[in-house]
Amino acid sequence: MDYYLKLVSFNDGGWGWLLLKGAAITISLAVATLPFGLALGLVVALGQRSKSRVLRVPAIAFTTVFRGLPELLTLYLVYFGLQLGLQRLGRDLGFSGGIDIPPFVAGMMALGLVIAAFSSEVWVGALNAISAGQGEAARSLGLSPGQTFRFILLPQIIRVALPGIGNNWMVLLKDTSLVSVITLPELMFVTSRANVVTKEAFFFFGLASLIYLFFSLVSMAGLGRLEARSNRGYGLR
Repeated sequence: MDYYLKLVSFNDGGWGWLLLKGAAITISLAVATLPFGLALGLVVALGQRSKSRVLRVPAIAFTTVFRGLPELLTLYLVYFGLQLGLQRLGRDLGFSGGIDIPPFVAGMMALGLVIAAFSSEVWVGALNAISAGQGEAARSLGLSPGQTFRFILLPQIIRVALPGIGNNWMVLLKDTSLVSVITLPELMFVTSRANVVTKEAFFFFGLASLIYLFFSLVSMAGLGRLEARSNRGYGLR
């Protein structure tokens, strides 16, 4: 028992600080990615519902591609493919310096694209759940389209979409582990390194499982409270 406590201690030779930092990076990546993915997903959803073919077709294509590609492949395309593309573009424009995308940014972009594709379907369902009469009533009161969407439609859309957004968050939280392949020192990367050094695979991967499970349980409790708060008054109607 003392041996395993020493492995996760915060002293020299222990992995405590590295595991703590890795867990913090995991949460930071997920928190940074979610707003980006949800905002882009909402834009894509509005494009899918647009009457203009110029907006609708690219939005549908975006959703089809990034829902169909494995998340790991999307990560490689962003980190390696986009980086090489930017470097070649820079050389064509006369820039001699290299262009590097930090692993954190690449992970946020790649996972954000995936979350945007999946959340767009959630947003579309929420948009379809709001009756068209509310927009007409808002226009009759003199509200602009922007004011109608911001003050009348968006709060209701978020309430309807919240369960789906919660599912996207849970998936995103687990998908952050994929970013370890591009050397971002998040929880899974640190756990893998600890396993290589100590040969204690069951202990460290089991510990990582407990940490992810803790994050998930806390998230579920928080999301449950958010859903309950957003639905106040609706059960009385």
